[in-house]
Amino acid sequence: MIVIDEKKIFEEIEKRKPVSVALNGPDGIIPKIQETASRIMERFGIPAYVMADSCFGTCDLNSNGAKVLGAEILFHIGHTINSMSFGDSIVLIDAFDDISFENVAKKCVNEIKEKTVSLVTDSQHLHEINKVKKILEEGGITVKIGKGKGQLNDGQVFGCEFYPVTETKNIVEANVFLGQSNFHAAGIALSTNLPTYILDPYFNEIREITEFAKTLQKKAILTIYKAAEAETFGIIVGLKEGQFSKITALKFKKELESIGKKVQLFAITEISDEKLRNLKGIDAFIQVACPRISTDNHFHKPVLSTPQANALLKILKKEGIEGFLQIPHWL
Repeated sequence: MIVIDEKKIFEEIEKRKPVSVALNGPDGIIPKIQETASRIMERFGIPAYVMADSCFGTCDLNSNGAKVLGAEILFHIGHTINSMSFGDSIVLIDAFDDISFENVAKKCVNEIKEKTVSLVTDSQHLHEINKVKKILEEGGITVKIGKGKGQLNDGQVFGCEFYPVTETKNIVEANVFLGQSNFHAAGIALSTNLPTYILDPYFNEIREITEFAKTLQKKAILTIYKAAEAETFGIIVGLKEGQFSKITALKFKKELESIGKKVQLFAITEISDEKLRNLKGIDAFIQVACPRISTDNHFHKPVLSTPQANALLKILKKEGIEGFLQIPHWL
């Protein structure tokens, strides 16, 4: 069950006495956020708006939406980082899943063959990492927890940031991810090129994600080589506040034009195949918003992420692209 740190929310409201507030978070916890919003309205008698657009991380806060609503505080719930606020109007709130990993951790001891692992998780299960570490070590497994960097806590990953596991990849045999997310685990596998296991406490099972990650990598490489045949590129700047990489977009424009390619610039908030089908005369796209848009979705034309675009430029210069995804941050 998801547990939201409502105590922190109530303290902020009591201290700052806003006229109205807004709340958002990942899709999976919106029903819990609704409950929290109802309690805010009952307790304080102020409007509490649930911003129910899809939200994928701290790159996707939608503070502009909160401003349009006139909300004085935006409580962004469920994407724990090593800071509690983004300026004065945004407060980050923890949301933990209180499910126990004890049974699946004990099962892991007997099921995986590697005896030195990097232990890692996402925001919702970060509080369980030391408990699992102890169980694995009691079972004879050597456990490393990599250091966080930037917004990440130790042992934590985002969908596009993998600092803890890239720090440990040369001293472990495998990665062990706590949770249920193929999305996070596949990124871990791709960024380290190591066997990667999911410890899923909901189904009490251990899943190896390595082959799935290899499939994503093959798709990513094929897309790069398809894009190498393009003459006209569309470069997309993401309009979400944490995905606004205009400088990177202009760098790619300059480099592509220097080798004779034509470039058009686009700006899109939600990048989808449907939107791209409306854009005519483009052979391939580069989007600098979120790298997982390119690796995890299907498009009718090549759509490259920043790491893929860097690899494309190497191909066009007759250079190798080995390990282009084995980097700690895919932006």
